[in-house]
Amino acid sequence: MDSLTLAALEKDVRRLRRIASEWAGQLHDLVEDRLPAAFQEIPGIAQSTYDACQAWAEAEARLTAARTESPL
Repeated sequence: MDSLTLAALEKDVRRLRRIASEWAGQLHDLVEDRLPAAFQEIPGIAQSTYDACQAWAEAEARLTAARTESPL
């Protein structure tokens, strides 16, 4: 795999990690600042956080596989 492709994968992993961290921050803020009054928000924010973390994990796995295949 060429260095440009690896760089693109690395950029995607960083972007998805940032998104996952932002959702985790929202979940943290919900727990710390708005519960128990905003308990109805738990499922939506939790699902979005899970989905963002899953997307990051999949991108990380693709990057790891690409690095393993690459002789660089």
